[in-house]
Amino acid sequence: MHKLQDLLFKNKALFLALDQGLEHGPKEFNLQTIDPANILDIGFKGGFNGIILQKGLAEKYYENYQYKIPLILKLNGKTRINSSEPYAPQICSVSKAVELGASAIGYTLYFGSAYEHQMIKEFSKMQEEAREHDLPVILWAYPRGNGIDESNTDVLAYAARASLELGADIIKIKYNHDKIGFKWVVKSAGKSRVLVAGGEKTSPEKLLNDVYDVMQAGVTGLAVGRNVWQSEKPLEITQALKGIIFENKTPDKVMRFLK
Repeated sequence: MHKLQDLLFKNKALFLALDQGLEHGPKEFNLQTIDPANILDIGFKGGFNGIILQKGLAEKYYENYQYKIPLILKLNGKTRINSSEPYAPQICSVSKAVELGASAIGYTLYFGSAYEHQMIKEFSKMQEEAREHDLPVILWAYPRGNGIDESNTDVLAYAARASLELGADIIKIKYNHDKIGFKWVVKSAGKSRVLVAGGEKTSPEKLLNDVYDVMQAGVTGLAVGRNVWQSEKPLEITQALKGIIFENKTPDKVMRFLK
C-alpha cells in the first residue's frame, strides 16, 4: 500500500479528481469522459500522484489500475438535486477503503452548515479509524451554508485551522484569488498540507496562473478534475501543471506544452 510520502513527491502533489458524477451529475461529462476508464487512463498516463474516486467507481474500475495510480477514496458525498442546507453523509467505511486498496481517504466537511456538528462527529470517527490503518486523511474544507461567505479569507483560514485541529493530514480548499491573504490560509493549516481545488472549467492560461499563485503562497499542490479531463489536451495541460507544481516554472514557461 502506498504511504503518505509516496503521495507527496518532494512535498508536492497533483491529484486527479473523479468524484464529480455524484456531486454534479453527468452534465460534467461528454461521450468520452462519461466512461470512468478513460479518465483513469489519463490519471495513469499523466503520472498523477493519486486519483479521487467514490466507492462505486473504485469497485468497478480501479482493479485494472491499482498498481498504476494510488487511490484516494471519498467516504462521504451528496447530490445537487436537493438544494437544502449542505450535508454530505458518510457512504463508505474506512475498512471498505482498505479492502479496495486505498492509499488515503477523503471526506468533505461543510464548515458553517447547520449540519456541521454531525459532519465533525463523522469525520472524527473516520480519522481515528484511518490512523489504525496508517491511512492519510484528506479533508475537503468547504465553508458553506446560510449566510456563509465561501470566498472570505478569514472564513477560509478558519476552515483550514479547524481542519488541522480535527486531525486532517491534507486540507483541500478553494482558492479565493487573494494572493496575499491566501498565505494566511496556508499558515493557519500548520503542519497539515494544503491542496487547492481545481474548480470549475476555465481557460488554460487562467488555470496555470492561479496554480502558480497558490504555489507561491506555500500550498502542496492541486486536486484537479474538469480542467484536465474536459480539456482538449488533457495530457498536455497535465504536463504544464506538473512543470509549475514540481519544477517551480512560471506559466509562460509551461505554455509550450499546449502549443
